[in-house]
Amino acid sequence: MPLSDIYIMYYFAICNSRIANCKIIHYLYIMRRKHNGMRPQDIVILLKIITLDNMNWQLKDLANSLYISNSEVSESLERSLYAGLIDYEKRHVQRGNLMDFLIYGMKYVFPAQPGIFTRGVPTAHSHPFMQAFIKSEKAYVWPSSSGTVLGQAIEPFYANQVKAIEEDEELYQFLTLLDVIRVGKMREKTIAEKQLKDLLAYVKSY
Repeated sequence: MPLSDIYIMYYFAICNSRIANCKIIHYLYIMRRKHNGMRPQDIVILLKIITLDNMNWQLKDLANSLYISNSEVSESLERSLYAGLIDYEKRHVQRGNLMDFLIYGMKYVFPAQPGIFTRGVPTAHSHPFMQAFIKSEKAYVWPSSSGTVLGQAIEPFYANQVKAIEEDEELYQFLTLLDVIRVGKMREKTIAEKQLKDLLAYVKSY
C-alpha cells in the first residue's frame, strides 16, 4: 500500500475518533444539563417500573398509569440514568442503588413533616398493610377530597399520586413505606426498611 494511502487512512481514523469523542462529550453535557437534581416523582416512576415486573411496557403506559405527561416521564428516566438508578436501556431499575438512596438519602433530599389535620388517603403507618406491624393513635394521610380518614397531612411525592395508587396496590405499599422512613420514629423506620427490602427482593434481579 502506498505511503500516501496509509496517511489518508490514518487521517480519517483520527477524524472519526474525534467525532466519536465529541459525541460522547456532547452526550455528557446534555445529560448534565437535563439532570439538575432528582425530582420527587422520579422515585414514583422507578417504583412503578418495578411493580410492572418486566412487562413489555412503553413510555405512554407509565405516563397514563401515573397521570404524568410523556415528556415528564422521559426526562425523569434521563435523570435516573444519570444517577445510576436505572440501566442504559432505561428498562430495568438498579434496585441496589435505589435501595441505598431510599434508606440513606431520600429523607434528606425529599424530607416530609406532618402538617394540618385533613381528610385523605392513609399513608405511613396508617396504611392497613403497616398496621399489622405498627400500632399508633396518630393518623397520617395524603390530602384528598375522596379520602375517608382524618389525619395529619403528608405531602405526596407529586400531585396525582393518589390517583395512581388507586390502580396499583403494590405501588401504594411502596410509597407508604417511604413515608414511614421519612416521618417515622427509629423503630418504625427499621420495620419499614425491612419491609421495603422484602418487597424489592420479590422482584426479579437484573
